[in-house]
Amino acid sequence: MKTDYLKTVSGKFVVSVLVIGMAGSSFAQNIQRQLLSAKEVHRAGRSHLEIVTNDGRYTITPYSDQMVETSFFPNGEKLSEFEQSSHAVVQTPGQVRMRLQKKADGFDYVSAGMRVHVQAAPFQISYFYQGKLLTSEKQGYEKLAGAANDFALSFNLDAAEALYGAGARALGMNRRGHRLPLYNKAHYGYEERSEQMNFAIPLVYSSKLYGIHFDNAAIGTLDLDSEKQRQLRYESVSGRKTYQVFAATSWPRLIANYTQLTGRQPLPPRWAFGNFASRFGYHNEAEARSVVGQFRAEQIPLDAIIFDLYWFGKDIKGTMGNLAFDADQFKSPQKMIADFKQQNVKTILITEPFILSTSKRWQEALQKNVLAKNADGSVATYDFYFGNTGLIDLFQPKARDWFWSIYRGLVKQGVAGVWGDLGEPEVHPSSVRHADGKLGADQVHNIYGHEWAKLVAQGYQKEFPQQRPFILMRAGYSGSQRFGLIPWSGDVNRTWGGLRSQPEIALQMSMQGLAYMHSDLGGFAGANLDDELYTRWLQYGVFQPVFRPHAQEEVAAEPIFRDAATKALAKQAIELRYRMLPYNYTLAFDNQEQGLPLMRPLFFEEADRPEWTAHAASYLWGQDFLVHPVMQAGQQQMQINFPRTSVWFDFYSDQSYAAGSAHTLDLSLQHLPVFVRAGAFVPMAQPMQSTAQFDAHHIDLHYYHDASVREGRGQMYEDDGATPDAYRKGQYRLFHFASQFDANNQTLALNLKEQRGRSMDKANTQFDVTVHNIAKAPLSVMRGQKKLEFVWDAATKQLRFAVANAGQVAVRFRD
Repeated sequence: MKTDYLKTVSGKFVVSVLVIGMAGSSFAQNIQRQLLSAKEVHRAGRSHLEIVTNDGRYTITPYSDQMVETSFFPNGEKLSEFEQSSHAVVQTPGQVRMRLQKKADGFDYVSAGMRVHVQAAPFQISYFYQGKLLTSEKQGYEKLAGAANDFALSFNLDAAEALYGAGARALGMNRRGHRLPLYNKAHYGYEERSEQMNFAIPLVYSSKLYGIHFDNAAIGTLDLDSEKQRQLRYESVSGRKTYQVFAATSWPRLIANYTQLTGRQPLPPRWAFGNFASRFGYHNEAEARSVVGQFRAEQIPLDAIIFDLYWFGKDIKGTMGNLAFDADQFKSPQKMIADFKQQNVKTILITEPFILSTSKRWQEALQKNVLAKNADGSVATYDFYFGNTGLIDLFQPKARDWFWSIYRGLVKQGVAGVWGDLGEPEVHPSSVRHADGKLGADQVHNIYGHEWAKLVAQGYQKEFPQQRPFILMRAGYSGSQRFGLIPWSGDVNRTWGGLRSQPEIALQMSMQGLAYMHSDLGGFAGANLDDELYTRWLQYGVFQPVFRPHAQEEVAAEPIFRDAATKALAKQAIELRYRMLPYNYTLAFDNQEQGLPLMRPLFFEEADRPEWTAHAASYLWGQDFLVHPVMQAGQQQMQINFPRTSVWFDFYSDQSYAAGSAHTLDLSLQHLPVFVRAGAFVPMAQPMQSTAQFDAHHIDLHYYHDASVREGRGQMYEDDGATPDAYRKGQYRLFHFASQFDANNQTLALNLKEQRGRSMDKANTQFDVTVHNIAKAPLSVMRGQKKLEFVWDAATKQLRFAVANAGQVAVRFRD
């Protein structure tokens, strides 16, 4: 290749090239592709690079110093407005200072962090971050002839890098080696392995701390080096040839980059962190009232009841689409909902996008013209498990309005949460047309649940702006978290194998922005009465995003119907869940503001530790808890490998374990092995029967002291638990906790600082402080010049004292 010039022309950098020869390379892009010209274009303080080749045009657009977007536009291709649009991305390209630099083999497009290298011959685009190669296009764009998919984009991989992402799957934490369909599909009764589930997200992370998001809604395939050719390959049936490459120096920062690109999850209502009563399903009003009454009578905390499909019909089949309370089975639903509300129990209803031809709304749906069509314009109908059906066409404005009008009525009745089921959609023939015939099923299939959640979220914003929505959905897409979508892992089998797949699914989805991924606690499918399994699954549920037992009704999911011993263990787990509310709610705040997952893989802690690369058997709950679910029947002992970054304390006994140590520990049926990081602050609530009883003015604050920790940090976020965007509105309190240990003077200083939003009233807060691992009785506990009363327990090595509001406390130890 001969470069004629590299200079500024009318405010634009331009590279003109003459191709005189090419050499093949196993790692080079399509050798038929020829570079013709390149120029940097500036508009409104932003810039992008335009590259013209013999077969099309590239644009490379910087979003930040850590992210670039690349699009390819093949010659002669015309996409519809829908196909040209991103349905995932909300971030706009930033004003990034870029430099175009001539190189011997081509040129670089460089920011402070990212560098895109364009090799002229053989043509290839490579991506670097802070001087290190991330990846490069292998064949780049390829038109596929005679294949199920229309085109492919491929990239080179290192021999050893691990790959994550691709949505919800049960494959093992490192997903390299799999060819995966990008098609949302339910998998009933899965256990330890499932290659295809409800969330097929076109996102891949690498253990080299970069990610690639393929920004195209249509169905396709993601090949994570299945043929061991050191190749990552994205294929699709149609649509955009656009992807974003982003990188960081840590996993939290990498996830933050992705969630900034696609949007972050708003805080759910506080009651969403409580316990749910749920099963498939409650058949009538009397049954539901009895269940709530029994929870309250047995003093097992409860915040919501979920109604499966019997609320709109007596039978499983033939009634889907009624979308109104069955008058025979629920004679006074509005009063029932109001009565539950008086007991601090919210009501959530299942809804589906299918309108059966035997349902009470069938004629209305036909008259309103809200159903998807066949190619000839007739209403598309087909049979599936529940009956003969049509599908609401969410890509028609009038259909969205009609569907929302139903939700509006339910919210006005007092319904507090929406459960959107079967939203893959469960059955969605490729022949079905949407948007008055303009869009095919395969173009919109993977974003159907995404658009459904968007419909509900926008409806609340417009008509119920003072209420946080609760949107439980079985399917979604990149960025669905910004609509408040709360995903669950589908119809998992009620077996130990079903339990074993859950941490991996939740951890992977948390990394992909959908941080509230959780399971039907106890398992859903099958009439398997296993009290140990049920207990262990609920204990795991304490340390995952949503605590929601749910199952087919043959074996009760609710603890109130289990035997006395199992019920007692379940109650104990639920009570701990409620006591964890301040800590958990603060994790949700961090997720809203930074995109931080609630559940985090151990490689977040030690990215350079090889054994964590494919590890999902234990995880971090927030920053400070190390959780080991028990996932084998009858297990008596467990090998615990502690991260090397900290000393760790047993959450229940306070036994300490050295950083990086390994121990075989005896298990207790009372609880899971759970450990707290030295230097952690853990705020906990007083006991309660509902989150409505949460007392934000009386907090148990635990600090885990160790001489190895010179400084510790923590925080606690608080708002009213109901107002949307309370933080932006200034309706919040944020307590910052800090510790300093002076080994020379044998003094531990604890500092509690309050940050109050501009619209938050001043209020008093009492902290009952417990300092763990205090081996000697303190000489004094001082707040300024005032001595505080304290209790030190030599047996437990715990120091206790109370302090009101913010301030600094100094604990001085005897020599």
